[in-house]
Amino acid sequence: MLLTNIEEIPGKRITACYGVVSGSTVRAKHAGRDIMAGLKNIFGGELKGYTELLQESRDEAIKRMKAQARQLGANAVVNVRFSTSSVAAGAAEIYVYGTAVTVE
Repeated sequence: MLLTNIEEIPGKRITACYGVVSGSTVRAKHAGRDIMAGLKNIFGGELKGYTELLQESRDEAIKRMKAQARQLGANAVVNVRFSTSSVAAGAAEIYVYGTAVTVE
């Protein structure tokens, strides 16, 4: 499955458009990660636990979007975008969406 954040795929021709597809996941912070984040706020540095959590969340959301696109018969998703929002104290949603297409 080809994914791109632009409206077309260079060297490919869009032959069918199936509409918007999306995937999302809501993840909560882990208490252990909160403790380490608190220490990092004092000393500075990357919050690696949160970086890993967000990467896992993006991967899961993309996986769900691709599955929806495959169900429609698409082999690519163009104009892919990500969105993040807080849904509760300590929990965030990662949402990814794009347009499912068939390319040759």
